[in-house]
Amino acid sequence: MKTDYLLHREVDHVLAALTPVNRVIMRVCMHTGLRIGDVLAFRTAQIAPRFWITEQKTGKRRMVGLPAGLLADMRKIAGEIWVFESPRDSKKHRSRQGVWKDVKRAARAFRLPQNVAPHSARKVYAVDLLAKYGDIERVQRALNHSSQSVTLIYAMADRLLAQKFPKKPHEA
Repeated sequence: MKTDYLLHREVDHVLAALTPVNRVIMRVCMHTGLRIGDVLAFRTAQIAPRFWITEQKTGKRRMVGLPAGLLADMRKIAGEIWVFESPRDSKKHRSRQGVWKDVKRAARAFRLPQNVAPHSARKVYAVDLLAKYGDIERVQRALNHSSQSVTLIYAMADRLLAQKFPKKPHEA
């Protein structure tokens, strides 16, 4: 099942209901457009305002930039090896499944009709980037997609959501 896009007010609700560490993780996902596995694999020694990563899924290299506030929040919670270390074993990073469960719990708490998961943050990033620059090729490069058709699915997620969950007359 595919994950859905979230409106910004829904993002705020979900973020508010997450554990503090998972909230930072999801903020990083929404700011960078990275997949959850790539964010969880950040090593404490590598984080800086700008740094290179190699995406696990594609093997492609990419420059990541973080604003000062988000970087400071990451440094506050960073473990010795991993920025987002496992609560059970400091030699491992948090699991994707643990973050996924927390995001699902937060979305259920607000009875959101969408299928919300960490990957929803990537869609929020794509929609925001397209709105900011109006350039689908730029969004494609930022997401490291090889196909523009895939990028369009992400970047037009807000429009797809509106079709899937149309507003009721009293909400218009």
